[in-house]
Amino acid sequence: MSPADPRPVIAAVRDGRGLDAAGAVLIARGLADGSVSDAQAGAFAMAVLTRGLDEAGRVALTRAMRDSGQVLAWDLPGPVVDKHSTGGIGDTVSLILAPVVACCGAYVPMISGRGLGHTGGTLDKLEAIPGFRTALPENDFRRVVATVGCAIVAAGRDLAPADARLYAIRDESATVGSIDLITASILSKKLAAGLDALVLDVKQGSGAFLRNPEAALTLAHALVDTANGAGCRTRAYVTDMDQPLARAAGNALELREAIAVLTGGQGALRDLSLALSSACLSLGGASGDALRALESGAAAERFARMVVAQGGPVDLLDHPDRHLPTAPVVRVVPGQGRVAAIDTEALGHAVVALGGGRLHAGDRIDPRVGLAELLRIGEEAGPDRPLALVHAASEAAAEAAVATVAAAYLLGDGPDPGPLIRNEVT
Repeated sequence: MSPADPRPVIAAVRDGRGLDAAGAVLIARGLADGSVSDAQAGAFAMAVLTRGLDEAGRVALTRAMRDSGQVLAWDLPGPVVDKHSTGGIGDTVSLILAPVVACCGAYVPMISGRGLGHTGGTLDKLEAIPGFRTALPENDFRRVVATVGCAIVAAGRDLAPADARLYAIRDESATVGSIDLITASILSKKLAAGLDALVLDVKQGSGAFLRNPEAALTLAHALVDTANGAGCRTRAYVTDMDQPLARAAGNALELREAIAVLTGGQGALRDLSLALSSACLSLGGASGDALRALESGAAAERFARMVVAQGGPVDLLDHPDRHLPTAPVVRVVPGQGRVAAIDTEALGHAVVALGGGRLHAGDRIDPRVGLAELLRIGEEAGPDRPLALVHAASEAAAEAAVATVAAAYLLGDGPDPGPLIRNEVT
């Protein structure tokens, strides 16, 4: 066996002896350069899933995966901060938070992802804007961050390449559910962006990957402890996903919701965006006021500048309907009574079935379609107020979605919705 043989590292994890820094580096480098085979990567992932890692092991793996590729460094006159969400329905916080925080003296180099499964992706939403470029060369990415204060882009191939390989292996080896591997995957990509501070939004409820409150809180603690151990100031919030965050689900429709919040709209999306923006500023040491940035219109102006800097139209905020695509078929989802509960994951699957999401990484999406005017828990449906509107590409697709959405709503008596923020982990 050569000195770089991964088998002793895999055996140590399998036997419960843990993962040290040298072993983590060997695995991460081997994942990135191909010297660790698919079989060895799968065995490593299964060993982590079944035996677990302690905090030191998670930190070691996260650092090694972060360092398997390029790690950005910034020379800017303010803190470099970001936020990450574990995914949900109607979650367009990033589109509001980035310009709000940028108005307050911090810089947001946000490296985001695409939707997969029942949850939406920030990049897909932005690409509903004609001309908007998410695949920026590094020099352009740095220029936009420095001049505008924020940019939202796709990860380059050189960013945490070990995670890109292990992510695919986890899916093939049925090890996606490992808290340790989820933690290292999320943080290796975020920390490779060269952040001073990171805020995490861990979703719980019927539309989240982690429905169970205890599981969501466990992940939040693992993320915070690991990120702090890797040298990045981090705070996590466990937030509600028992109902969509915004009143829309679907790419162009959610973008309209974000624009509405930036230009004065109210609701849960605004409330959570402000809370997470303030957390980014506090953790990063910036002194700006998130509420003032939003209410003054400064954040809307900053978002417009980001859109133009990344190739979009100059008048998007003034004339969103001129630029954002619309579906040819709009149908009402009827209902009568109080909303007691929502199967939020089912709403996400309805969007995917309409063509607005993807089941596989290479699937194309239709930015026009989705759900709008979604009722929230505790609200009353009736003849003049449907449960939702379905935006579809065809009558047949609309008919199927109406049935799915109607079945996702439970009408009748029930408890009032819980608080938007369920827990904070520091």
